[in-house]
Amino acid sequence: MIIPPEVTFRNLERSDAIEAAVRERVAKLDRFYPRIMSCRVIVEASHRRARTAGTVYHVRVDLTVPGGELVGQYEPPPQRFHEDVYIAIREAFDQVRRELEDYARRQRGDVKAHEERPHGRVSKLFPERGYGFIEAPDGREVYFHSHCVHGHGFNRLSVGTQVRFVEEQGEQGPQASAVVIAGKG
Repeated sequence: MIIPPEVTFRNLERSDAIEAAVRERVAKLDRFYPRIMSCRVIVEASHRRARTAGTVYHVRVDLTVPGGELVGQYEPPPQRFHEDVYIAIREAFDQVRRELEDYARRQRGDVKAHEERPHGRVSKLFPERGYGFIEAPDGREVYFHSHCVHGHGFNRLSVGTQVRFVEEQGEQGPQASAVVIAGKG
């Protein structure tokens, strides 16, 4: 790590034990991904609301890496309070570790890039038979069946409707699967 980790305590006194636990987690991240430029950790105590007394811990981990910043934080859900600061630290660092793993995968190019579905328009429609044809951007006609239209949208189609689709090779030529009306999910 280029800059030593910075640990800040809010609403609680500095603790050597808590700081040691944080620094141990930071060291593990640094061994996993040695290009971390800086790490800032905030350990905060806040009081529970209304019915019960006690302290709830919030931990936030900010990592600066080449080309970006990653954040992991632990906010206890309302129904599950953690009065143990070490659990809050573990949860926040687990979250930032997952973010860092995803970041490292993207840097290596291990993440699949999904191709954009081709656009086309419905050129022929045979509703009584449950199929139609899409005119692809290159002018070819691609067959599709009503079952391939997302969300039972076949009944909303008409000649000229703009669609996106996935093309595959069928027994009798190109056919479309996963047809979606353009502008819809």
